[in-house]
Amino acid sequence: MNLEKLMSMMTRVLFVGSVLLMAIAVAERVLNFFGYTILPDSTSSPGRLLEFAAIFLVVVIATLLRQVRDELRQAHR
Repeated sequence: MNLEKLMSMMTRVLFVGSVLLMAIAVAERVLNFFGYTILPDSTSSPGRLLEFAAIFLVVVIATLLRQVRDELRQAHR
């Protein structure tokens, strides 16, 4: 497996993971409003889950921008 395929797979996994974390965080916040919870007390709070989702998205965006830069450099050669 070459590096480009690995990077592509990594960005997809991180993107899906960040979307899932955001969905869990929003669902937890809404359920907390009604007095229910889906996360055990020992796990992270909804805000912390959103922080992890944002970190994952920053990595995805940085990787995609790097791929765009490399494509533009190859087009000018």
